Amino acid sequence: MLAAVGLTLWDGGVDLDPQRELLPGVAINLRTADTDLGPVEYDLSGDDGPVVLSVHAGLGGADQGRLFANWLHDEFRILSPSRPGYLGTPLRSGRTLAEQADLLAALLDELDIEQVGVFAVSAGSPVAYTFAARHPGRVWGLVSISGVSLPNPDAAPGSALRSAFLNSIGQKLAKLTASISLESIVAGTLDETSTFTEEQKAQRVDHITHTEDVRLFFTAMFDTTFPYEKRMPGTRNDTLQTREMRLAFDRIAAPVLVMHGDRDGDVPFEHGEHAVAQIRAARHQWMPEEDHLGFWLGPRAEEWQQVVRAFLREHAG
Repeated sequence: MLAAVGLTLWDGGVDLDPQRELLPGVAINLRTADTDLGPVEYDLSGDDGPVVLSVHAGLGGADQGRLFANWLHDEFRILSPSRPGYLGTPLRSGRTLAEQADLLAALLDELDIEQVGVFAVSAGSPVAYTFAARHPGRVWGLVSISGVSLPNPDAAPGSALRSAFLNSIGQKLAKLTASISLESIVAGTLDETSTFTEEQKAQRVDHITHTEDVRLFFTAMFDTTFPYEKRMPGTRNDTLQTREMRLAFDRIAAPVLVMHGDRDGDVPFEHGEHAVAQIRAARHQWMPEEDHLGFWLGPRAEEWQQVVRAFLREHAG
């Protein structure tokens, strides 16, 4: 009982300062644009170069979008919005994929940005595909990492009881566990994101926890899922949108690069195969023996990132 009371009173150590460091030397500056379609929270980093629009995954936000694309910061400007229902962007700004895609175009209008490359991850990929289909003149290239491309008629958001637990005790337990045993959190994450064997999982846990830059990235990524209550409305909405999702792949004119791991336990490999088969201008780079997060956390991460960098350089003009 004392432990439960203590967890209830503890704030969980979550930092939501709009101007904060995600990693040493990587700071965000969250602002809100009042577009014609509603308010959008965003971070725009860099002073020069082509703009890459980073479309974040589930349980994310503008902070996660910036973190996932930060390795491009030396060459591109990174525009990272919070999608509706995440952090400072209200869900009313856009529930459907079409509404969210139009909201991104409205954000570009507000910031006087004509064209962007798009870097989308996981549950952010359907919005990115829809944006490229509805606004072809705004996109010079699109990259999807471990992206959702198939509908899931059985998808259902978590129960109200589960959400309440996550929003209170659950997230605090996760933060507390991470501070005591990061290995436990990494292993638990891999249980959700991979189809690794036990041996492969042990090797990946060792790599993440004992490689300094990878460990720091994992910890920062973990932090960009908190607090749940600021990210859960968008996550639940993403789930609802996938039930009868029909992506207009035939209307995508921009060059597309699809990257997917064949050990992805979160978004199965067939999603990547389906997107490549449907998009006429698509090329692919499969990531053998990689899970959902291997693009950033695997031992070949730098190699995979160089593939994307070369693609963006090629099409940025």
